[in-house]
Amino acid sequence: MKQEYIEKIYAGWYAKNIGIRLGAYVEGWTYDDIQNVYGELKDYPVAYDEFASDDDANGPMFFLRALEDKKGQELTAQDVAEALLNYAPYEHSFFWWGGYGVSTEHTAYLNLRAGIPAPQAGSIAQNGATVAEQIGGQIFIDTWGLVNPGKPERAARMAKEAASVTHDGNGIYGGMFLAAVIAAAFDETDINRLLDTGLSYIPANSEYTRVVRAVRNFHKAHPGDWREGFRYIRENFGYDRYPGNCHIIPNTAVIINALLYGSGDFSDTLNIANNCGWDTDCNVGNAATIMGVRCGLQGIDYKRWRAPIHDFLAFSSVMGSMNSMDIPECALYIARLAYLLDNEQMPEPYDLLSERAKAGSCHFEFPESTHAMKVLIMDPQGQTSASARNSVLYNTTEAAHTGKRSLKCTFTPVKAGEFAFVYKRTFLTSKDFTDSRYDPDFSPVCYPGETITGSCMLPDAAVEMQAALYGKDNREERIFVSDFETLSAGTWKTISYQLPASDATIYEIGFVFRILKTRPAGSAAEVLIDDLYTDHRADFTIDLSKEQEDVWTGMHQSVTPFTRLKGLWYKADNELHLSTPDFAEVYTGDYRLKDTAVSCLLTPLTTGTVMLLARVQGAMRSYAAALLSDGSFAIMKNAHGYQTLQKTPFPWTPGKSYEIEMRAEGNRFAAAVREEGTKNWAMTTAVDEDHPYLTGAVGAGLIGPSHMSLRKMTVKSLDEPGASGQS
Repeated sequence: MKQEYIEKIYAGWYAKNIGIRLGAYVEGWTYDDIQNVYGELKDYPVAYDEFASDDDANGPMFFLRALEDKKGQELTAQDVAEALLNYAPYEHSFFWWGGYGVSTEHTAYLNLRAGIPAPQAGSIAQNGATVAEQIGGQIFIDTWGLVNPGKPERAARMAKEAASVTHDGNGIYGGMFLAAVIAAAFDETDINRLLDTGLSYIPANSEYTRVVRAVRNFHKAHPGDWREGFRYIRENFGYDRYPGNCHIIPNTAVIINALLYGSGDFSDTLNIANNCGWDTDCNVGNAATIMGVRCGLQGIDYKRWRAPIHDFLAFSSVMGSMNSMDIPECALYIARLAYLLDNEQMPEPYDLLSERAKAGSCHFEFPESTHAMKVLIMDPQGQTSASARNSVLYNTTEAAHTGKRSLKCTFTPVKAGEFAFVYKRTFLTSKDFTDSRYDPDFSPVCYPGETITGSCMLPDAAVEMQAALYGKDNREERIFVSDFETLSAGTWKTISYQLPASDATIYEIGFVFRILKTRPAGSAAEVLIDDLYTDHRADFTIDLSKEQEDVWTGMHQSVTPFTRLKGLWYKADNELHLSTPDFAEVYTGDYRLKDTAVSCLLTPLTTGTVMLLARVQGAMRSYAAALLSDGSFAIMKNAHGYQTLQKTPFPWTPGKSYEIEMRAEGNRFAAAVREEGTKNWAMTTAVDEDHPYLTGAVGAGLIGPSHMSLRKMTVKSLDEPGASGQS
């Protein structure tokens, strides 16, 4: 794979999210609605605090994980179906749950849950043409083009498998068409040749082909004004001509119209697609991905489009530690999978950066990337200064610890004795967002016990300063700081700091710089930072009496720091309550935790199976130490359904509290349980020889009509690696 494709993947994924954000506020508006309110939209209509998650980003990123879960083997529709079942919460968040037979994705999801395999679950034969040919077949498809740069045939083939999980007919053709166009745009810039490439992979007699050709023919005859093109679309391919609430054909016409009348200009293309109305975030997002790859970063106005996003990206999967990412992290992940598909090694420095990558890590190797870093300046008494500040963070090639780029931090004015914090948010709540689009919930991406590593350098000797690393618990205003080290101009200093074990919720990590001396007084202080990352270890306690019920809206409430698969959850009497008529699970912790000892204190309030979870990789993959409804204690494995590995008799009583412990080392598991306040433990062990899960988060769950309360949970990474097992 060509190394220059890596930056184009970044440009394409960034553009996708620009398009989503540009169109999100006016999604569902008509052309006339937009004209009446804005006249003509040329920029983001809303300045978000942080932009909450969107289905148009959730689907592309989490369906793509089927490649990693399958270890790069030939992709099938069922592989993508399993990713959907694993990473999407049950009937909330992620995408639109409009009801069976109304929402295409909801319909296919329930079919899959009922045991109907893909592609039947999304087929016309199962669901009818109206449901199967809505827009979702192409809005979740961009990453299949990005992960196959320069390979449109493979992109179309993978997109066909992915789209067929939920769609059929023109819904599949849309996915194939757009994925092929995106893949081809890595090498081709001519819009008409790109459209020819996309058409070459779908049936010539399809309605999808007909609308693409019709819009192209109209543009050829009337090349002047995109409004004429849209007028033609509305009269011949409008919503009134196709069934359902958001059919793929009218929206495809808008995308083609924007690509043609945009004449190769990134901004014009996006604005045309947006001003046409209808499914704006979807249409602008698809058009933007094509144009982002085609134009590259140089074709995207940074201040206009990228700076407001500031690299930040939220998701609403069931795995909370996957929900706070940034765009460079996602782009590097896509690039790694692209090299995996080609059976090639990533080039330096991207291979090293990919190994370190996780939510919260920063490398700044992509041009103008900031990884959503923020700045705060405090006086020696710990108060933020009221004086005017001009703190600037910008990507630079001036020097780098790894690769060619770093982040330059300029603070002005500063005084001796002041502190400058440059940090990355590692946990988010409703207070950080303007809205609750697709209802995201979060678990921290950094925990007590983890080691933070970061490198920094003074570019010159104008200001003397010291540096340290820190983590902050905003909930209790605790700051954990390493020893300060003096910086020398022109020399990189690498600092490592292990956060102490605690019950803190780490909201942010980063560098803190202590200003020692400025010359002249009030001058600017400058420092370069690079390679901020953490490991995958932990030593923390969650005390539910200190956690909060986070209210986003009347319909979206959560209990920090957990995310929920299914079930009623709330906080009462300083405990997390979870109840269900069939099954329920909540998760927390880093999804990349390896060997761990996990324990909890919980109370079964009714009969039914009660579980402490470990190695959680999503809704369909985990292990459990469980109090079974038959009066026994078991180690169970969730492999698209729970099965018992080992169990031992242990009569238990609803209303009493129990301590449960589980130790996971490689493919070996040991679990123990006792009633609170007693000394006698019941224990059991198991070895999983059938493709064991070697990493994952933690949580709690229920099976059968049941209700439990959770008071406390502890997680500790083990010092010694266990049996290797299978990956």
